[in-house]
Amino acid sequence: MTNWEFARLEYRAAGTLGSDRFMDWTATFHHPGGVLRWGTDERFDDLRHLNRAGAAGWQAYDRAAMHVHNEPHRLSSVTYSMRRPVP
Repeated sequence: MTNWEFARLEYRAAGTLGSDRFMDWTATFHHPGGVLRWGTDERFDDLRHLNRAGAAGWQAYDRAAMHVHNEPHRLSSVTYSMRRPVP
């Protein structure tokens, strides 16, 4: 039987003011050891952060996207649920 530890990677629109407020994305990694802020990207490019988590042994098993109601149909956040076996 495998015991797992769980984490999540939150990738959100930074919400800065201006015409490109949905273009800057902030990555935050929540894991049993605490919260890590992995920086802000100029555009939606979560592959770099998913690869970083994968290199540490994390597996993404679920993805949830959120849109803002009463706004133009734009993606505002993506949350990846992750797990890895406990050594």
